[in-house]
Amino acid sequence: MARKKIVGTAERPRLVVSRSLKHIHAQLVDDYARKVIIGLTDYSKDVAAEAKKAKSKTEAAAIVGKKLAEKAQEKKIKKVVFDRNGYIYHGRIKALADGAREGGLEF
Repeated sequence: MARKKIVGTAERPRLVVSRSLKHIHAQLVDDYARKVIIGLTDYSKDVAAEAKKAKSKTEAAAIVGKKLAEKAQEKKIKKVVFDRNGYIYHGRIKALADGAREGGLEF
């Protein structure tokens, strides 16, 4: 399991990505404090309007990544550890990661 090796701290939280057939979810997790710092989905209040305008689920995932990065910047988080949660780094997972990098997160 990859998660045994991937650990998030307060300074460098773990960016966990999860997806379903319709939606995508992203969370910043501090594993030591066992807390979710920020959690977003494509149907969250902040993201829903833009995500509905997106032409595809991949575009919606990129929007979620950008919004997550913006919220992380507000909490002074710049570096994260990416946890793809067992999914192949392709499609929506890659789009979310690219959107987060574009928004200013480093991983």
